[in-house]
Amino acid sequence: MAPPTTAKFGKFRVLLGNGASPEVFAAPCGFTSKSLALSKNLTDVNLPDCDDPDAPAWVGRDVESLTASITGEGVMAAESADDWMDAFESTESVSVKVEIEFPAVTWTYTGKMHISSMTLAAEQGGRVTNNVEMQSDGELVRSMATT
Repeated sequence: MAPPTTAKFGKFRVLLGNGASPEVFAAPCGFTSKSLALSKNLTDVNLPDCDDPDAPAWVGRDVESLTASITGEGVMAAESADDWMDAFESTESVSVKVEIEFPAVTWTYTGKMHISSMTLAAEQGGRVTNNVEMQSDGELVRSMATT
């Protein structure tokens, strides 16, 4: 049995754009976990059996909309604190890029997102942590490039 080809933690990057032209993306320091969730909002419709109207109907589903969210948590690094606060305080969505680098191909998701929540916390004897959630604002485009 051949083992799967996988990507390590450091090859999964969440990058924020700086708003410049041309835009420069950088990964804020501090995340110890991160995720990209892709979701479909569906509408349901009952599909009756035309040959047997008394039979239970099966549910058909159609895609109403697509959405994406990013979550990340870790330490609040001083090197990234201004970037996070600027992105959170912005009333405009910010450019975001997610890269997943496998040995032979890199997937890149690019689009605009709002930081919908940001929680700074600390416990006695610990460090200040940062927990971030971002929600897509429009299309998140996936592209692939061979490496």
